[in-house]
Amino acid sequence: MEIRRDVFQAIADPTRRAILSLVALQAMTPGAIAANFDSSRQTISKHIRILNECELLHQSQNGREIYYHLNPQKIKEIDSFIEPFRKMWDERFNKLEAIMKNYKK
Repeated sequence: MEIRRDVFQAIADPTRRAILSLVALQAMTPGAIAANFDSSRQTISKHIRILNECELLHQSQNGREIYYHLNPQKIKEIDSFIEPFRKMWDERFNKLEAIMKNYKK
């Protein structure tokens, strides 16, 4: 039985979010990714593995090097899930702002 990682748990970690931000700009090797952090390469590799298991990253091989790329389709799926919540909170904050403006008068 294969255990799937939860994508929201994966992006909850600040290091993993930083990795996603890095590879969003360009494909990178694990070593190039790790060079941006104070953590050990093994720790960064574990983060990369989790992101890869959640399909947030794709990997491709060029000769001996493995490159990681952001999977924009998976990011779009996350955004589609979050969008209704974003709209709800925007509406609530707008109502609160209107109440506060009326209260100040």
